[in-house]
Amino acid sequence: LPKEAELIDPQQRVFLELAWQAIESAGYDAQRYGGAIGVFAGCFQNSYLLANLCSRPEFLQQLVDSIQTDALHVELGSEKDYLATQTAFRLGLRGPAMTVQTACSTSLVAAAAACQSLAAGECDMALAGGVTIVVPQKRGYVHKEGSILSADGYCRPFDAAASGTVFSNGGAVVLLKRLDDAI
Repeated sequence: LPKEAELIDPQQRVFLELAWQAIESAGYDAQRYGGAIGVFAGCFQNSYLLANLCSRPEFLQQLVDSIQTDALHVELGSEKDYLATQTAFRLGLRGPAMTVQTACSTSLVAAAAACQSLAAGECDMALAGGVTIVVPQKRGYVHKEGSILSADGYCRPFDAAASGTVFSNGGAVVLLKRLDDAI
Protein backbone atom coordinates (compact mmCIF):
# COMPACT_ATOMS: atom_id res chain seq x y z
CA LEU A 1 0.00 0.00 0.00
CA PRO A 2 1.38 3.45 -0.89
CA LYS A 3 0.45 5.00 2.48
CA GLU A 4 2.17 2.18 4.33
CA ALA A 5 5.28 2.57 2.15
CA GLU A 6 5.39 6.27 3.00
CA LEU A 7 5.15 5.65 6.74
CA ILE A 8 7.36 2.58 7.31
CA ASP A 9 10.80 3.12 8.81
CA PRO A 10 13.39 2.54 6.05
CA GLN A 11 15.27 0.35 8.54
CA GLN A 12 12.31 -2.04 8.73
CA ARG A 13 11.98 -2.11 4.94
CA VAL A 14 15.70 -2.80 4.42
CA PHE A 15 15.80 -5.44 7.16
CA LEU A 16 12.79 -7.20 5.64
CA GLU A 17 14.54 -7.24 2.24
CA LEU A 18 17.76 -8.57 3.78
CA ALA A 19 15.87 -11.29 5.68
CA TRP A 20 14.07 -12.40 2.52
CA GLN A 21 17.38 -12.42 0.61
CA ALA A 22 19.06 -14.51 3.32
CA ILE A 23 16.33 -17.15 3.11
CA GLU A 24 16.31 -17.11 -0.70
CA SER A 25 20.13 -17.22 -0.95
CA ALA A 26 20.18 -20.28 1.31
CA GLY A 27 17.78 -22.00 -1.09
CA TYR A 28 14.69 -22.03 1.10
CA ASP A 29 11.08 -20.98 0.57
CA ALA A 30 9.77 -19.69 3.90
CA GLN A 31 6.17 -20.46 2.88
CA ARG A 32 6.96 -24.12 2.16
CA TYR A 33 9.54 -24.77 4.87
CA GLY A 34 8.08 -27.18 7.41
CA GLY A 35 10.17 -26.10 10.39
CA ALA A 36 10.24 -23.02 12.56
CA ILE A 37 12.32 -20.03 11.46
CA GLY A 38 13.15 -17.49 14.17
CA VAL A 39 14.07 -13.81 13.82
CA PHE A 40 16.51 -12.03 16.13
CA ALA A 41 17.20 -8.44 15.16
CA GLY A 42 17.68 -4.84 16.15
CA CYS A 43 17.88 -1.38 14.64
CA PHE A 44 18.62 2.24 15.48
CA GLN A 45 15.97 4.79 16.45
CA ASN A 46 13.65 5.86 13.66
CA SER A 47 15.18 9.14 12.53
CA TYR A 48 13.06 9.01 9.35
CA LEU A 49 9.92 9.49 11.44
CA LEU A 50 11.47 12.41 13.30
CA ALA A 51 13.15 14.14 10.34
CA ASN A 52 10.51 13.64 7.65
CA LEU A 53 7.10 12.73 8.97
CA CYS A 54 7.00 14.60 12.28
CA SER A 55 8.30 17.75 10.58
CA ARG A 56 4.79 18.06 9.10
CA PRO A 57 2.64 19.65 11.86
CA GLU A 58 -0.59 18.05 10.63
CA PHE A 59 0.97 14.57 10.67
CA LEU A 60 2.46 15.07 14.12
CA GLN A 61 -0.84 16.27 15.58
CA GLN A 62 -2.74 13.38 14.00
CA LEU A 63 -0.15 10.92 15.32
CA VAL A 64 -0.28 12.30 18.86
CA ASP A 65 -4.09 12.31 18.87
CA SER A 66 -4.34 8.71 17.70
CA ILE A 67 -1.52 6.89 19.53
CA GLN A 68 -2.67 3.39 20.55
CA THR A 69 -5.97 3.81 18.71
CA ASP A 70 -6.08 4.73 15.03
CA ALA A 71 -2.32 4.98 14.41
CA LEU A 72 -1.44 1.36 15.08
CA HIS A 73 -0.26 0.93 11.48
CA VAL A 74 2.14 3.85 11.98
CA GLU A 75 3.41 2.39 15.25
CA LEU A 76 3.97 -1.09 13.80
CA GLY A 77 5.94 0.29 10.86
CA SER A 78 7.93 2.89 12.73
CA GLU A 79 8.71 1.63 16.23
CA LYS A 80 11.96 -0.34 16.52
CA ASP A 81 10.40 -2.77 19.01
CA TYR A 82 8.42 -4.36 16.15
CA LEU A 83 11.37 -5.09 13.84
CA ALA A 84 11.56 -8.85 14.47
CA THR A 85 7.82 -9.47 14.81
CA GLN A 86 7.04 -7.44 11.66
CA THR A 87 9.63 -9.44 9.73
CA ALA A 88 8.28 -12.76 11.02
CA PHE A 89 4.70 -11.75 10.22
CA ARG A 90 5.42 -10.43 6.73
CA LEU A 91 7.52 -13.46 5.76
CA GLY A 92 5.14 -15.95 7.37
CA LEU A 93 7.75 -17.31 9.78
CA ARG A 94 6.65 -19.50 12.69
CA GLY A 95 9.62 -19.38 15.05
CA PRO A 96 10.43 -17.01 17.91
CA ALA A 97 10.76 -13.32 17.02
CA MET A 98 12.84 -11.17 19.35
CA THR A 99 13.92 -7.59 18.87
CA VAL A 100 17.28 -6.98 20.55
CA GLN A 101 18.55 -3.52 21.57
CA THR A 102 22.09 -3.40 22.96
CA ALA A 103 23.49 -0.32 21.21
CA CYS A 104 26.65 -1.08 19.18
CA SER A 105 26.54 -4.81 19.97
CA THR A 106 22.95 -5.38 18.81
CA SER A 107 23.72 -7.58 15.78
CA LEU A 108 26.21 -9.70 17.71
CA VAL A 109 23.81 -10.18 20.62
CA ALA A 110 21.03 -11.02 18.12
CA ALA A 111 23.26 -13.73 16.62
CA ALA A 112 24.04 -15.10 20.10
CA ALA A 113 20.33 -15.17 20.98
CA ALA A 114 19.60 -16.95 17.69
CA CYS A 115 22.26 -19.58 18.49
CA GLN A 116 20.76 -20.11 21.94
CA SER A 117 17.30 -20.54 20.41
CA LEU A 118 18.64 -23.07 17.90
CA ALA A 119 20.46 -25.00 20.65
CA ALA A 120 17.30 -25.06 22.77
CA GLY A 121 15.27 -26.43 19.85
CA GLU A 122 12.96 -23.39 19.76
CA CYS A 123 13.54 -23.06 16.01
CA ASP A 124 15.13 -25.01 13.16
CA MET A 125 16.66 -21.99 11.44
CA ALA A 126 17.16 -18.44 12.64
CA LEU A 127 17.65 -15.08 10.99
CA ALA A 128 19.96 -12.77 12.94
CA GLY A 129 21.17 -9.27 12.22
CA GLY A 130 20.64 -5.58 12.41
CA VAL A 131 20.24 -2.38 10.46
CA THR A 132 20.98 1.32 10.92
CA ILE A 133 19.82 4.02 8.56
CA VAL A 134 20.05 7.58 9.82
CA VAL A 135 18.19 10.44 8.16
CA PRO A 136 19.40 12.81 6.85
CA GLN A 137 21.99 10.70 5.03
CA LYS A 138 24.57 13.43 4.49
CA ARG A 139 25.70 14.91 7.75
CA GLY A 140 28.87 15.43 9.68
CA TYR A 141 29.95 15.73 13.28
CA VAL A 142 32.15 17.86 15.46
CA HIS A 143 35.06 15.97 16.97
CA LYS A 144 35.73 16.62 20.65
CA GLU A 145 39.01 15.49 22.18
CA GLY A 146 38.48 12.33 24.22
CA SER A 147 35.14 11.47 22.57
CA ILE A 148 34.31 8.24 20.76
CA LEU A 149 34.19 9.94 17.34
CA SER A 150 37.20 9.84 15.03
CA ALA A 151 39.33 12.98 14.81
CA ASP A 152 39.98 12.55 11.06
CA GLY A 153 36.83 10.78 9.82
CA TYR A 154 38.46 7.34 9.53
CA CYS A 155 37.91 4.22 11.61
CA ARG A 156 41.11 2.23 12.10
CA PRO A 157 40.47 -0.70 14.42
CA PHE A 158 43.58 -2.23 16.01
CA ASP A 159 45.79 0.50 14.49
CA ALA A 160 48.16 2.77 16.41
CA ALA A 161 46.77 5.70 14.38
CA ALA A 162 43.18 5.00 15.48
CA SER A 163 41.42 8.03 16.90
CA GLY A 164 37.83 6.82 17.23
CA THR A 165 34.86 5.50 15.34
CA VAL A 166 32.74 6.72 12.45
CA PHE A 167 29.05 5.85 12.47
CA SER A 168 27.55 4.71 9.19
CA ASN A 169 24.46 3.24 7.59
CA GLY A 170 23.91 -0.38 6.62
CA GLY A 171 22.51 -3.72 7.58
CA ALA A 172 23.18 -7.43 7.50
CA VAL A 173 21.24 -10.63 8.10
CA VAL A 174 22.53 -14.18 8.36
CA LEU A 175 20.54 -17.41 8.28
CA LEU A 176 21.75 -19.85 10.92
CA LYS A 177 21.13 -23.59 11.38
CA ARG A 178 22.39 -26.22 13.79
CA LEU A 179 25.49 -27.93 12.34
CA ASP A 180 23.88 -31.37 12.33
CA ASP A 181 20.92 -29.99 10.34
CA ALA A 182 23.16 -28.12 7.91
CA ILE A 183 25.24 -31.13 6.89
